Amino acid sequence: MKASKVLRSAASLQRTALYSFHLENVGKMVPFAGWEMPVQYAKEGVLASHLWTREKASIFDVSHMLQTRWTGKDSATFLESLVVADTQALPVGGSTLSVFTNENGGIIDDTVINKETAGGFYVVSNAGCAEKDLAHIRKQLADFQAKGGDADVTVIDTHSLVAIQGPAAARVVASLAGKDLADFAFMTGRKMTIKGIDVHISRCGYTGEDGFEISVPHNDVVEFTKHLLGDGSTVKLAGLGARDSLRLEAGLCLYGHDLDETVTPIEAGLTWTIGQRRRKEGGFLGADKILPQIKGGVARRRIGLFVDGAPAREGAEIVSAEGTTVGTVTSGCPSPSLGRNIAMGYVQNGLHKSGTELQVKVRGKLQKAVVTKMPFVEARYYRGA
Repeated sequence: MKASKVLRSAASLQRTALYSFHLENVGKMVPFAGWEMPVQYAKEGVLASHLWTREKASIFDVSHMLQTRWTGKDSATFLESLVVADTQALPVGGSTLSVFTNENGGIIDDTVINKETAGGFYVVSNAGCAEKDLAHIRKQLADFQAKGGDADVTVIDTHSLVAIQGPAAARVVASLAGKDLADFAFMTGRKMTIKGIDVHISRCGYTGEDGFEISVPHNDVVEFTKHLLGDGSTVKLAGLGARDSLRLEAGLCLYGHDLDETVTPIEAGLTWTIGQRRRKEGGFLGADKILPQIKGGVARRRIGLFVDGAPAREGAEIVSAEGTTVGTVTSGCPSPSLGRNIAMGYVQNGLHKSGTELQVKVRGKLQKAVVTKMPFVEARYYRGA
């Protein structure tokens, strides 16, 4: 496995190629997943950044994410041994959300897979799981290669990753590229040249809005980001604070909070990520634990909640109408878009249906909560003309 990128310990925080740019724009830097990242900007607080993203467009530095490229004539076979996705059914240029699983069916990490060529994949996974993911991939790769498999995985340590999200994102990118993007649908990716800079661009994101994640050479990323910002009348910088509230409104999981190695894809409501062929054939780690759950059911389910009173944060108990603890909140915050408190968590199977009345315990007091369908805010992904 080729990798020249060295992942430092949590005690030695890494900085993205945009670090100085964040400081110039008065970004408040905080430790996050072993990196120094902007949580917000002085000119735009978390609430303002959140609403601006929903109304216009914002840029997020997501260069801390792990970018890898998978190659070799057996790369699809190797990738499918680690994830639940059906990469054979994925067209060239297509992307899909998937999960790496362990032998017990738990989720090692969630990831987005883009099929760059018939036998090559561009994969993005979480910064906080980078060391764990790489150790897992390397171990499995060594075993695969020892059996004669032709596959390799390279860490892309030459490129930053920036996301532009919001209803104005497509117009901004199309203008800079000088191209009509009507044929560029959600969960597809391609290579493009924008303002003379060669990039890999995927139409996806973590906010529920239309938008793009763009892999840019480190040496070009400041210039590229300035092009995206323009005069600041349409696009602004946003940090981790807004990204978290946006993703929760979109009903999207945050690894280490809503997903971990004790949670299976079925419990997490991610059954849809398991392709039909994979459900029949299996072939991924933990398949013997996961696949029976599709028909046999699970003991707990991930849910969304509307919460009365104070916000219910991670760790808050979820209590039945009869007063029994039936689950735990894994994410929660006031929703800037809705003006009410929302939360995500896990409850006993049978209590997961929309409209079920529950309670949450906040600071020792019980507050009313109602199970609701996610996303909390309707997604506005571009599905094509």
